[in-house]
Amino acid sequence: MMKIKRINHIAIVVDDFESALTFWRDALGLEIQKVEEVPEQQVSIAFIPLGETEIELVKPTANDSGIYKYLQKHGPGMHHICLEVEDIEAVLASLRAKHIRLVDEEPLISKGGMKYAFIHPKSTHGVLVELYEQPTI
Repeated sequence: MMKIKRINHIAIVVDDFESALTFWRDALGLEIQKVEEVPEQQVSIAFIPLGETEIELVKPTANDSGIYKYLQKHGPGMHHICLEVEDIEAVLASLRAKHIRLVDEEPLISKGGMKYAFIHPKSTHGVLVELYEQPTI
């Protein structure tokens, strides 16, 4: 049986961190915990913790990246919601069995060992959903 643990993060595409922070930091009083470069995805991510979840401000670092193309087409705004799951392979198998359209048929693995995969927005009523499994230590 599929186990969704929590919302891990909500990703928001921005073209400029400082401009975005006039709302998130200055108006709401939230603080960036860290900024991380993710060269394989050609983005910088500013992590804003909020309770058990995070808001991630995602900024493209290259004009040929997927996030840059998304930003040019849609403008700044919500990009995806990430659900943390217990067993990503089992969740993906369950979704495939239910004929849910996936962007990633198998999980991808980040440098830190995190497994992740995306569900296609055509199966989620227009929302890009990321599945995320924490690495076991």
